[in-house]
Parts: sequence; structure tokens; C-alpha cells
Amino acid sequence: MIRLFKHYVPHAVLLLGLVDLALLIASAEIGWVVRAHQIGMAVAPIHTRIAQLLTFAIALQVSLVAVGAYGVASFLSLRFAAARLAVALALGVIALSFIFFLVPALSFWRSNLLYSTIIATVLLVTVRALLGKTLGGDTFKRRIVVLGAGARAARILQLSEQPGINFIVADFVAMGEPNQVIGKARPRAEIPNLSAHIVDRNASEVVLALDERRNALPMKDLLRVRTTGVQVSEISTFLERETGRIDLKSVNPSWLIFSDGFASSRMLSSVFKRAFDIFASGLLLLLTLPVILLTAVAIKLESKGPAFYRQRRVGLYNEGFDILKLRSMRQDAEVAGTAVWAAEDDPRITRIGRFIRKVRIDELPQTWTVLKGEMSFVGPRPERPQFVEQLEEHLPFYAERHMVKPGITGWAQINYPYGASIEDARHKLEYDLYYAKNYSPFLDMLILLQTLRVVLWPTGAR
Repeated sequence: MIRLFKHYVPHAVLLLGLVDLALLIASAEIGWVVRAHQIGMAVAPIHTRIAQLLTFAIALQVSLVAVGAYGVASFLSLRFAAARLAVALALGVIALSFIFFLVPALSFWRSNLLYSTIIATVLLVTVRALLGKTLGGDTFKRRIVVLGAGARAARILQLSEQPGINFIVADFVAMGEPNQVIGKARPRAEIPNLSAHIVDRNASEVVLALDERRNALPMKDLLRVRTTGVQVSEISTFLERETGRIDLKSVNPSWLIFSDGFASSRMLSSVFKRAFDIFASGLLLLLTLPVILLTAVAIKLESKGPAFYRQRRVGLYNEGFDILKLRSMRQDAEVAGTAVWAAEDDPRITRIGRFIRKVRIDELPQTWTVLKGEMSFVGPRPERPQFVEQLEEHLPFYAERHMVKPGITGWAQINYPYGASIEDARHKLEYDLYYAKNYSPFLDMLILLQTLRVVLWPTGAR
């Protein structure tokens, strides 16, 4: 993987993205040239239309990112990839129409746009048909050797068996653990030269996965391995990179303290984030006000009670605040104000409520909370005080998620379906901690784009 702005991107995804960008630019140019020849117009040098070509390519590639066209499934299924490409190109053309209206100097003729889009569709599908299996196969996967054969090492083995993972376990080396779980692990005592053994396995990384590290770290082995040029990673760092979350079962306070992340140089990023929140929330409130009002009328017509409701949540630095939402449940959904987890097919949800939850319309009034500065567009979802007290008792490091401003959407929301239990909350906390540790404007932009995928293909919305 390569790290871009503190976020890990698989090499296969980066390569496919660069190939797509080149193909989109080529498609725009071919479409332009074909139309010029049709009408007998002389074709000017390419540098005279660089702005138009880049506008076309970037708009469509942003749409590809937004619909999840670079996800794991796109490498495993051509049908899935083609479906996402179709939606992405349609959205990209719509976005280009707005751009051309606002900035006419960047526009194509409609015939140019049609030709370029058709050519782009053919080229992108062809590339995925030819390279999809290769990019999603073992060619671009790193080979690792795991030091350890206990429960932690078993978790790496389990992860390696999931589709779309970016590494191959070349070997497990048992380091004398009393509770060995992996039977095929090679005992350390049977390996005369560990460094040579790792090189023979063509491994580029060694992952330290000992269940008990106290007085058990093989420092001499690790030093010799490192001096051969092989990367050495601790299991928590390895899992963070490979899964995009902080693994609570392997992490400890010292790792959070000394590992890379939680950078102090966030002041400029925070200013940019707040400026974006003010501009975007104001614009979104203005554009969606008719939708909010029509939905409020529909809620009132279906069931008794107010169309809007306020709910207490826990925000930045554990401070409480109220969020404003469109009501999606019956007015008597919670007796005496007692907080209750939402369940799948929850009978308390109204017919209008089920729809607005699926498409996230119930969240639109929260843009007012963003405008006030109590929330951001991107951040961990704020929980209710009753749930926070319960979760802090059961989940380590839960309080640390309140060190960043809560958001309407977040890294957990685009990576994990709606959670309605302590176990779900644990998984979402792992993503929230990753966001808090690796926050950057780039990650915020990625989350905002990927939120469109969640809206178009809702998973587990309740």
C-alpha cells in the first residue's frame, strides 16, 4: 500500500485510478477529434483544450470514486464493476452539465460529450475485463511472514482469507508460545537463519504478532531482519493499514501514544474544515429547504406529533448538544424518554420514516447544527448520553472518539452498516478511532464522496 495524506491506498487501486485518468483524457480527446472531422473543422493543437479535457476526466473520475468503483467488489466481478461504471458516468455527465453551465469556457459541445462518454465507457469496461483479475489477484499483493502462532497470528490468517485483501501470508513462525493456535507454523528453533528464511520466502514484511510481548521480543531476530531491508511491523500498525480501522483487540495505550497520528499540525486543516462546513451547510440548507418542508408535511399527515424533534447528543470534549431531525418514528417510540437501540424492521418506524431513513432525508435538518458549529459534515456520529455511559463501560478508548467534532457522516458510516448493539458499536469505534488518528482534508473529501455510494446503495439503514 501507499500512504497518501495519512491514508493508505492499495497499489492496485492507485494503478487502476491512474489508468482510468489516462483513458478518460484520451476519450475526451478522441471525442473532440472525431466531431471536428465530422464537421470539417481543423483540429487545433491539444494544448489549446487541456482545460476541457481535464475537466471531463476529473469530473468522471470523482464520480467513479463516489460510487465505489474502486472497491474490492469491482476487482472481483465484472458485472459489479460495469454497473458502478454506468452509474458513475451518468452522474459525471450530470455534474459536467452543471460545470459547463457555470463555466462555459470549460464546456464541450453536446456531441463531443456524447462521443467522449461512449468511448470512455468502452475503454473503462475493457480495461476492467482485461486487468480486473490481475489487479485483484496475487500479482500486486505483498508477501508477509508472521512471527507468532497464537490467537493474534490466527487473526491475521483469518483476515488473509477474506476476498480483496492486499497481502499473502508466506509463512508463520512459532516463537515458542505456550498456546499455539496455528498448527502449520514453523518452530523458530528449526530455522537456523531467520533473515535468510524470510528472504527465501520472498517476503517484503514481517509482522510481529506475539500474544505475550513482555520479555519475549526477539530483538536480535528483528534487528537482523530489518537490516536486510525487510519492513517490520507490529500487529496493531499492520491491521490499521490493512483494514482502515484501529483493532481494539490488539491495540494498547502505549501504541496509541507513540504511533504516528493525532498530529498537532491540524490548525490550518481545522480552519479549512470549518470554512467548508459554513459554506456547504448554508448552501445545502438553501437547496434542500423545499424537500425538508414537503417531508415535514408528509410526516404530519401520516402520524400525530411534531414533524421535527430535538435529541440530546454527546459532542466534542464530551459536551452535550441538541440535534434537529425529521421525525421517522411514532411519537411514543420511547417511553419516558428511555433510549432504545433501533432494530431491523423496527415497528416504531413509520412508512414515511422508513423511506427518509433509507435516503437519509431525516438527517438534512442537522445541517443547521453544522452551521452553528456544534457538528461538522464529517466526523464520528454523536451518540445519546445514555448510550455513551453504557458504551464507555464496555469499550476501551470510547471516550477518545469525542476528541474530534462529531459529524453527519463519517468513516464508520461508509464502512460499516447501521449499528444497534454494543458489538456493532465496537466495530464502528474502530473506524472512528482511525478517523481521529488519521484525519486530513483528503480523508474528509473521500468520506463525503463515498457518502453518495451509501445513499445510492443503502446498507443496513434503520
